[in-house]
Amino acid sequence: MHSIYRILIFLAVCTALTHQAKAQSQQDKEQSALYMEQAELIMSATQAMDDALDLMVIAANLDTTNMKANFGAGNVHLFTTGKARASKYFLRVFRQDPTYHFNIEYLIAQSYHYGLDFDRAIKFYELYKTKLQANPGYSGEDKVDLTVVDRKIYECKNGKEFVANPSNYSIVNLGREINSEFDDYAPVINENEDELVFTSRRREGNLNEDVADDNKPYEDIFISIKKDGKWSRAKNISNKVNTPFNDSNLALSADGNTLFIYKDENAGDVYFSTRQADGSWTVPQPLPGDVNSNYRETSVSLSKDGSKLYFASDRIGGLGGSDIYEATKNGVGEWTKVKNLGPNINSELDEDSPFIDYDNVTLYFSSQGKKGMGGFDIFKATLTNPKKGEWSQAENLGYPMNTPEDDIFYVGSKDGERGYYSSIRDDGMGYSDIYIITTPKGTPPDIEKEIVPLQYEVTVMDSETKAPVEAKVKLSKVSDNSVSGYKAQAVGKYIFAVKSPETEEYNLSVESDGYAFQNMVVEIRGASEFERNGSITIMLKKLEVGTVHVLRNIYFDYGKATFKEGAYSELNKLENMLKQNERIKVEISGHTDNVSSAAFNKKLSSKRANAVKDFLVSKGIDTRRITTVGYGEERPLASNDDEIDGRELNRRVEFKVLEN
Repeated sequence: MHSIYRILIFLAVCTALTHQAKAQSQQDKEQSALYMEQAELIMSATQAMDDALDLMVIAANLDTTNMKANFGAGNVHLFTTGKARASKYFLRVFRQDPTYHFNIEYLIAQSYHYGLDFDRAIKFYELYKTKLQANPGYSGEDKVDLTVVDRKIYECKNGKEFVANPSNYSIVNLGREINSEFDDYAPVINENEDELVFTSRRREGNLNEDVADDNKPYEDIFISIKKDGKWSRAKNISNKVNTPFNDSNLALSADGNTLFIYKDENAGDVYFSTRQADGSWTVPQPLPGDVNSNYRETSVSLSKDGSKLYFASDRIGGLGGSDIYEATKNGVGEWTKVKNLGPNINSELDEDSPFIDYDNVTLYFSSQGKKGMGGFDIFKATLTNPKKGEWSQAENLGYPMNTPEDDIFYVGSKDGERGYYSSIRDDGMGYSDIYIITTPKGTPPDIEKEIVPLQYEVTVMDSETKAPVEAKVKLSKVSDNSVSGYKAQAVGKYIFAVKSPETEEYNLSVESDGYAFQNMVVEIRGASEFERNGSITIMLKKLEVGTVHVLRNIYFDYGKATFKEGAYSELNKLENMLKQNERIKVEISGHTDNVSSAAFNKKLSSKRANAVKDFLVSKGIDTRRITTVGYGEERPLASNDDEIDGRELNRRVEFKVLEN
């Protein structure tokens, strides 16, 4: 009798919980519909995708069966910095109804493509290609032509090749003095490399009172001065140069006194402004001669002797969309004798942002065509016959300089040792950021030929089940930020080719959906003339309630709550993790060393935790998902007797999962 009674009670509880779950599920569906309705109102009124995206993501995760919300969240992700996250939402729709949208396979492929997951991208491009071939009469607005799909497959194959054989570049974000949470791009420098002029859509310092349709300010031109090796905080260049609408810099003369500017006039024309003796800039004037047309001229580069101008235009008579042309300065200062640079430079797609180097024969430019891996890639070509105007075949500068995103607006230093360009990358502060590129001093060529790359195997597993985990893995040298190429051997197994002959420290980062990411420094012995191997196993912890994770690379100077350089890569990974796992709520805790009083440290640690929260909120994370606490010096990780291995480690931030 007692057993029956217990069973009846158990069944009653189960029934109550089932009803409660159903009620909660229905409530989630209703809230999901409301959030999506609000997102659609924003999109129809302002085209402010960032604002709409947050609402769509909430709607999609409240109800994973809401196909409109999930498709919308995926689609808007493709127009923001989170392109690789779009596949999660598209796949929810695809698994419920593969016919929901004609080009859904193509959209899934695009997301994988942006995330460097080339094999999956090719799989879904091929699926979409099969659909196209099975529906030859389909002509809807969402149709993507077969030639475009074939191009994307070609880009993915190129991407696999480039990532497996990376170029030896160090790429470093120019930091918060230059970059903002908005778009920053088109850097140009003077010959002395102590002035940097660029375009930004930031709010701070922007002279535009109005905003564009996407709720961001129009473009303005900013300038930064380098002093004692550091760039000053960028400021608006001048109210004579900038107007209430789009103003973008294009080029700067070697002496820094002539600035070329893009304006929307006449479909898009080139203007110039000169710097006066008192440092002020003149009101921009249209460029004289034949460069400007009734079509769009978007970029220019001035040869260092001032006789040639290279520019991009979509005028009729080109080989594709926008082509690169050359113009010559005549005796009265007009730009004439306009000439298309031909098929070795231009393609059937768009070319843009030419930069003629100080030798006047090496041309850098960006192209959406040729042997690229997606978006605009940076290429290089050489003027082999100046009299005939003949150029060498353009060479892709490879990964990691180029990615499936737009990599564009490259300019080089006079000594050829550095370059500056715009890119959307993992350690970015917003959308497009400005980066400095250097070529690290490598192994002498005669020795390099004898070296066999060390095969460094990274195995990623679930810490509990020990099952292999598919992850995004990156290995880069601490000393110069250059990356090692890799191949995915199997699920959770990645083989990196380490070419340096020296034993060095490397940053290893591992990310996977549903797990806490890991960033660490590993020491790897150098390659040699013999075959060598190394390995490491990474145990990822699931984001379960109560687990605590140290944010290893977010450190602070003594007594300050401002981030040290290098923190943004870690912060962006935290942001990415929270956006991939939208139900998670976290506690951000700040910690200090034992220098100063306990009361001071308590207050400081709270400021540090709030600095991380402020960053996350600025990136669109709901403030209600984050609580902060300052523990001061109460919970040290190491002894405070030493700075590098002790106190610096104790000046840290952790996150704890509160809900999931």
